[in-house]
Amino acid sequence: MSNYPEHMVAPMREELVQAGFRQLLTPAQVDQALQQPGTTLLVVNSVCGCAAAGARPGVTEALRTQGLKFDHLVTVFAGMEKEATAQAREYFEGAMPTSPQAAILKDGQLVHLMQRSDFLGHAPEEIATALGDAYRQTVAAG
Repeated sequence: MSNYPEHMVAPMREELVQAGFRQLLTPAQVDQALQQPGTTLLVVNSVCGCAAAGARPGVTEALRTQGLKFDHLVTVFAGMEKEATAQAREYFEGAMPTSPQAAILKDGQLVHLMQRSDFLGHAPEEIATALGDAYRQTVAAG
């Protein structure tokens, strides 16, 4: 059961799909995706303004300009696939659930989490830089 009509969120989903993200719609898909070896970028997508103004454009800009080489790009949609989103957040080690979120996982383990406060009021370029820095500190460093 979802909070929003699908036709309303479809463009918000498509923004990440066009950037190479695979949508995870069920808890089983989440577990399968997040337990894969390698590096994963998981975005908890949302209809909120900071997702539209910051998170989605910032993440896609980071992928385009920061030289990030993730093995897997996946996304869940808060307020739509609630069970899948709840399962994804189980990997966030007790962090408060916020929307949006962007998590870097390495071999299924959380190494960096960006919360709503990391997106709210920040330009996409700032978000891209922050995600790039986090990638270099956690993934590229070792």
